[in-house]
Formats: sequence, structure tokens, C-alpha cells
Amino acid sequence: MQSVSPRVRALAAAVACILIALAAALAVDSRLDRHWIVRGLTLFLALCCAALLLTDQSRRFRQIITGVGLLMFGVVFPVTSTTWATPPEIDFALAVATDAENAATKDARSVVTVEDVKTAAEARGGAIGSLQTERSPQVRGAEAFPLIVRPKSTQGRPWACLTFTNGLEAKIRAC
Repeated sequence: MQSVSPRVRALAAAVACILIALAAALAVDSRLDRHWIVRGLTLFLALCCAALLLTDQSRRFRQIITGVGLLMFGVVFPVTSTTWATPPEIDFALAVATDAENAATKDARSVVTVEDVKTAAEARGGAIGSLQTERSPQVRGAEAFPLIVRPKSTQGRPWACLTFTNGLEAKIRAC
């Protein structure tokens, strides 16, 4: 039985890591931060592990380290950073942004207003702006973009920041 050469194994592992990294990054909604720097560093480490396949693989310990490195940096980190990119408050902000965009488009406007976002958030059971309390009586993030969007109107945290650039292009980030 003929074994696969180390160069072919290294090339196949590197291509697989690149494809997984790109697919995982592009799976994140474009309105969110895709954390390109973290993803680039993770891909670099995965490619370093793929390059280890070119070295002598006679020792079992080296094979284990290379395999675990490829698994962690090539698959686990990219996939988990994609699934963790949208916690519930971010999902809520994405839905509110879509509803606000639809409302502006329905009214034949090219700009989403704060009122559009407020109406969309309230229709989904949430609110905009920080929660007014005795400790912080001033409501922040409810008058102008970027707006604070809360999934539950009676709960202060967690929340997300929502802004619209160029009229209808939403940008959402944790804040």
C-alpha cells in the first residue's frame, strides 16, 4: 500500500484550513464585525500546523500535536467564533434593523430614522436606549445613531449598538 507524500498531505490540510476559515468568516452576517484579525491569526496558526506535516512524522507525539493543532486552529476556532458571533441581543438587533429597513422602504424613504428603529424594537418587545434607573437617570442611546437596542424593555443589559450608514445600511456591534 502506497502512502501519501508529506507535501500532498500538507497542501491538502492547508487548503482545507483556508476553505473552512473563509466559509466560517463569510457565514457571519455582513452587518456584524467579522473579527478579521482574530480569524487571520487563527488561520496562520492552522497553516503553521499544516506546514508541520512536511517535517519528519516518525514520532507519535509530533503526529498528535500536529493533528490537534490542525483540528483546533483549522476547524474548532473558526466554527465557534462564527457561532458565537450572534448572541441573542445581536440577533434581536439584526431583526430590528431588518424591520426598520423594511419600514423605510415601504414608506419610499432612502433613510432609516430613529423612529423606525424605535417602532421596530417595540413591536418585538424590546426598547431603544439605556434603561432609566435611580443610579443612571439619564437615558443614553435613544435620540440619535448609534442607538442602544435592548431585547427586553424592562431589562437593562444585554444590549447592542445599531447605526445606519448611507441611509439603509445597518451596522451592529456589541456595546
